[in-house]
Order: sequence, then structure tokens, then C-alpha cells
Amino acid sequence: MRETMDKQVAYLEYVNRDNSFHHHRYDNEMLQYEYLAKGDSRAIEESERMIRSAETGHLSDDPLKNLLYLCICNITLVTRFAIEGGMDAEKAYNASDLYIQKYDKARSTDELYALHREMIEYYVRAVAAAKKENVYSKPVIQCMDYIQLHLHEAIVVGELADMCGLNESYLSVLFKRETGVNITEYVVIKRMETAENMLKYSDFTLSEISDILHFSSYSHFARTFRKYYDTSPKKYRDTHYRRTVMTE
Repeated sequence: MRETMDKQVAYLEYVNRDNSFHHHRYDNEMLQYEYLAKGDSRAIEESERMIRSAETGHLSDDPLKNLLYLCICNITLVTRFAIEGGMDAEKAYNASDLYIQKYDKARSTDELYALHREMIEYYVRAVAAAKKENVYSKPVIQCMDYIQLHLHEAIVVGELADMCGLNESYLSVLFKRETGVNITEYVVIKRMETAENMLKYSDFTLSEISDILHFSSYSHFARTFRKYYDTSPKKYRDTHYRRTVMTE
């Protein structure tokens, strides 16, 4: 039985190669789930892009069944990563059951695509809410959301305070008390997390990543990255980037 399966897999690899078809890369596939586990809304468009990709698996000759199986595979992983991101496990599993039931009743690929997007939006919102629920006050949440969307710009504590309608000193104390780090350090942490993802998944050069994340120079970016990851950005990319290694 195993030998037969090995032969079938080997033949399918040959057929796919002969037809210039290949599945999307593991790194690309996992990006949507990494975003999801952080409650990052970028998971929505990334998941949408992947489910509509021409590099998805061929699971059935029937287009509707093929997409149905892909959606079920996807929600299985979405559920696990949502739980890892802090969503209540029972809630996550129940939502998965309900969406699979909805998938099963779909009668067109358009309906399945719409359900898939609805599903990923639901889980992203649930994870984001779980991360904030009973943990952060409204001003701190406002600051965190603003910072996430403006990592490419200079972020000034005084402007954050004005946005929240608070005194700068009070906001600084509140933010440090609830998050464990001051606002400036939090911004750097988020920039480093984004840099890590960009080094693994994007085609931006090292200098471009430094500029995009608003570092004063590449050397400043490299020093900061080494402080958090104990390696240089170039070595990190060499290790984690699975396609052609980019150079500066």
C-alpha cells in the first residue's frame, strides 16, 4: 500500500512538473496564519489571495468540490492558529463546525469564496478582541491600533496623547502599567516584528525595509535588529527566506 502511494505521489509530481504547475510555497501559505494569530487584519487579504491562487491543490475534478475541500482544509488551520492567538478554544471549534456546515450547503464557487472571506474576517476579529479583552484600557488600545498602522511614520507620544484626549505624562504611565513597556519601546518592538515578517516573506531589500520602517539609517536598523534577534538582518534572511536570497 505504501509503495503504491509513493508511486502515485511520484507520478503526480512528474505530471505537475510537466505542466509547469507547483503548489504555493510553505512560507507563503503560513503568512496568513501568522497574521491571524496576532489578530492582524492583513490575514484577511492574504487568506483571500491564497484561496484564489492558481497554485492551490487539485483535490477534485469538480471545481465546486475542489474549493469546498480547500476551504475545509483552510478553516482547520485557521481554528488552531486562532486558539494559539488567544481565542477561546470551544468558541473557535464551534465556529469551525458552523462554517463547515455553511460550506456544505453552498451551491456555487462564488458563494464559497464569500463564506471563506466572512470566516477569516470573523476569526481575525475574534482573536483581536481576545487579545484586548479585559487587558487594556481604551486609550491604550487606541494607541496600539494607531501604532500598528503608522510604523512607517514618526510616532510622537504627544500626538498620541492628543488623540486620546489625555495628558502626555498620564498616557505614558498608563501605557507602561498596562503593557509592561513604554510607548517608544513598544513602537520598536512592533517595528522589529514587522521587519522579521518582511525579511521572511517580502522581496524588499534590507535597506528598503529599514526605510519603510522609519529608521534613520540602515546601520541603526541593523543594530536594533541584532539587539532583539541576536543576529543581523542579512543572516536572518539567509536563514529564513526560502526562495532566492535577497541582497542589499
